[in-house]
Amino acid sequence: MVDREPATELGPFSSPGAQATPWASAFAVLGEAEVFWLSTVRPDGRPHVTPLLAAWSLGGLCFTTGGQERKARNLEHNARCVLTTGTNALTGVDVVIEGLASVVDDRSERRQATADFERKYGAHLTSPEGTWYGLGDAVIAGDVTLYRVAPAVGFAFGKLPASSQTRYTWPSR
Repeated sequence: MVDREPATELGPFSSPGAQATPWASAFAVLGEAEVFWLSTVRPDGRPHVTPLLAAWSLGGLCFTTGGQERKARNLEHNARCVLTTGTNALTGVDVVIEGLASVVDDRSERRQATADFERKYGAHLTSPEGTWYGLGDAVIAGDVTLYRVAPAVGFAFGKLPASSQTRYTWPSR
């Protein structure tokens, strides 16, 4: 799962009697989610949000981008970012992970992340008919940039029938 378990606490905006969402449950949401929303900050301070694929690997959430894409240029200026996923409905759980994004340069780590992406997204990445076929080879070769977001703080927002706000914090390395 993860190399370090976060501390978990129920937030003050939870319904009376609500329970904190266990990290294992939030982690399962991250593992099942197909689309994530990455929020970064432009050099002039304006926000930027974009949908992308992400997979938990190397002890954090990983994603890819081209070196000249807006998100890559933003992260060069400010590595702080947020990845969000959830149900887009009034039921279920939404999960937010905040942290610092860093480029993964080590080839063996890129290979491990590629394997985790391919396990998660399957034929989308591995079949010649897949939308992102060949992405794994590009990641391993370093033709696209692989980022790892080291989690610092996270949230799980449980929705109807009772709302809960769970905060996760990871010890700094």
